[in-house]
Amino acid sequence: VRLEGTRSLEEALARVREALAEVRPGRWLLGRGWRSGDWQPRVEPTKERLDELAGETPVALMARDSHSVWLSSAALARANGDLHVPGGVVEVDERGEPTGVLREESCWHFRDAYIETTDDEYVEAMRTAIKLANSRGVTAVHDKDGWLGAPRFWQRLDSEGALTLRVWQSLPAEKVDDLAALGIASGFGGPRLELGYLKVFMDGTLGSQTARMLDGSGVEITSREAFADLIRRAARAGFPVAVHAIGDQANRDALDAFEETRSDWQPRGLRQRVEHAQLLAPEDVGRFAQLGVATSVQFSHAPSDRDLADRLWAAKTDGAYAFRSLWDSGALLANGSDAPIEELDPLAGIRAGVLRTLDDRPAWHPGQALTVEQALTASTVNPAWLAGDERRRGKLLPGQYADLVVLDRDPVACAVEELPEVRIVATMLGGNWVHNPPPWD
Repeated sequence: VRLEGTRSLEEALARVREALAEVRPGRWLLGRGWRSGDWQPRVEPTKERLDELAGETPVALMARDSHSVWLSSAALARANGDLHVPGGVVEVDERGEPTGVLREESCWHFRDAYIETTDDEYVEAMRTAIKLANSRGVTAVHDKDGWLGAPRFWQRLDSEGALTLRVWQSLPAEKVDDLAALGIASGFGGPRLELGYLKVFMDGTLGSQTARMLDGSGVEITSREAFADLIRRAARAGFPVAVHAIGDQANRDALDAFEETRSDWQPRGLRQRVEHAQLLAPEDVGRFAQLGVATSVQFSHAPSDRDLADRLWAAKTDGAYAFRSLWDSGALLANGSDAPIEELDPLAGIRAGVLRTLDDRPAWHPGQALTVEQALTASTVNPAWLAGDERRRGKLLPGQYADLVVLDRDPVACAVEELPEVRIVATMLGGNWVHNPPPWD
């Protein structure tokens, strides 16, 4: 069940009720997309509200940011109390009983250990996602899930001829020593699937109110010291690191760790990145370029999060989603979708970077807007460089892969007001049409 866009708890529950009618006995109802900060009146979800509808059917609903999960009692019972892990949050009521909401490491621990999904269900979901991606003009992705099981599913699809994407795959940071023992380093694989980087989290998110802030609030998932140790071990194994950092404290800690370990990774040519970099103290903006650390951002987050940011970061939003400031500082800016947190829609992302709005409201912090050329570079050239693949893709040049998209108009030549009208006509991967081959109307 999809819960994106729900404006109240009751609206979310209505969608759950409808979806439950299609669930076979003994199976789970899975869903995602809720964000309680968007609900009016402002209430938090509880297991009791799901129990009223689901009874003995286990229900697990991931939040929009994937950092919280809302569970029914039947789902919670599968864990038999196995909820508390380092870096995790178990929300409790006034009696000390779990409310059904788990955050951060507790959320991911439950997802990985107890939610029952078959291999065939995973593969079918990935097959659907690939077709959607191709229809949106996507030819390559950086898979940031950091799940050790993902490569085997991508490989299965590739063997079937169904992998019509190039995948730069992340791996869980805690497996760095195992990877080193195997002698597998970044770049291992083929033209459709390569092992790329290790994924680690410094903090939580804005939506779950777990971002690590300079005022001491939020959840610290990985300390600066532990992250620095990981960077060193990853560098020895031949892997760069992508570190999720949302709050200003988390971003500062990540930059401090990269600076402390610079002599370990820079001589090896590893292309390090901070994922999201959503809130930065002014004195930290220029440090990305100084250290040679890329910012892997999502332009769509700015208009999507503006209301939450204005409410929760009221005095700090000048440093939030500061894409133009980062660009002007000389930082490498790579834009992605963060799907499924935002829609897998590069054109919407480019519009968000240029217009700083995706609805009829005025631009949010318009001084942080980018030009169309900058937004396109951040969405094509820079991600290819970050994957170490700039000689083969990212540009339309002789000798590079014929990975391209056909649009119905030139986004550089048209007026910015026309950007919402730009449409995908067709998509090509390696010289083969993977979406809507010609002839075209």
